[in-house]
Amino acid sequence: MLRLLSLLQTHRYWPGDELANRLDISPRTLRRDIERLRNLGYPVDANRGVAGGYQLRSGTAMPPLLLDDDEAVAIALGLRSAAGGAVDGIEETSVRALAKIVHVMPPRLRRRVDALRTHTQPAVLAAGPAVDAATLIIIAQTCRDTERLRFSYTARTKEQTTRLVEPHRLVSMGRRWYLVAFDTDRAAWRTFRIDRLRNPRPTGTRFPPREPPGGDAAAFVSAQIDALPTRYQVTVDVHAPQDQIAPTTTPLGATVQATGRQSCRLRMNTDDLNWPTLVLAALKSDFTVIEPPELHEHLHTVAQRFTAATRTP
Repeated sequence: MLRLLSLLQTHRYWPGDELANRLDISPRTLRRDIERLRNLGYPVDANRGVAGGYQLRSGTAMPPLLLDDDEAVAIALGLRSAAGGAVDGIEETSVRALAKIVHVMPPRLRRRVDALRTHTQPAVLAAGPAVDAATLIIIAQTCRDTERLRFSYTARTKEQTTRLVEPHRLVSMGRRWYLVAFDTDRAAWRTFRIDRLRNPRPTGTRFPPREPPGGDAAAFVSAQIDALPTRYQVTVDVHAPQDQIAPTTTPLGATVQATGRQSCRLRMNTDDLNWPTLVLAALKSDFTVIEPPELHEHLHTVAQRFTAATRTP
């Protein structure tokens, strides 16, 4: 029954024959175990007939979930991040949920969580626009269920529109959340910043899933961001290998290309020079600014301010 519950949690719908074969049991035993799960409070729907199967749906109460070791560690680390304010409005709830999970964790998993927390550091240097947790949940559910989504959207130009999309994936990049979706009215793939999105409403209409250009949602978001017109195009030569610089800077919106064994070129498009200044300060490596000239002046001004702050009165 525990194996059955674990399988029901992983798929939205299981054909009866396939589920019985996975568990190496008879259809009769499967029906009996399904009924036992129902008696324990798990709402399992059954469809009869040749193509019949089972589906674990949402109920009126939260039943216990089965998690493997890696899933439990991932949830604990995610809750720690959320407790620090990664998503607006769920900090206190995350702390309560984290306390419950850690309380029932075996010692070996607690040690893994503590080790990862102690020896890792988030790459985000500043908070981005706050996003509503309920909005993220609604969008994530429509992505999972391949259900069309309607919402109000404020574009970069401040134009307000209503969009009907086929949601594909939520992507967290740099300091912001994005939705990758197929815009049905424009018949094209689009990215939408979640902090500019309002009143998401599932339509109840299902759609056949499709893949975004290139098949990688995160790469698609990165390409769309790079294509936006910006005030400054920053180019910096960093005196360190690419594999040392990329893990820190790529999540912050930069692209890094190797120029030698101990050197690489970093590029960023931005409207504000304060952001690349923070990224460069976090490198812990020497670098040379190629462009724009305004970044030379900005760094010089910042350096003077910092130097003055170190002088003894």
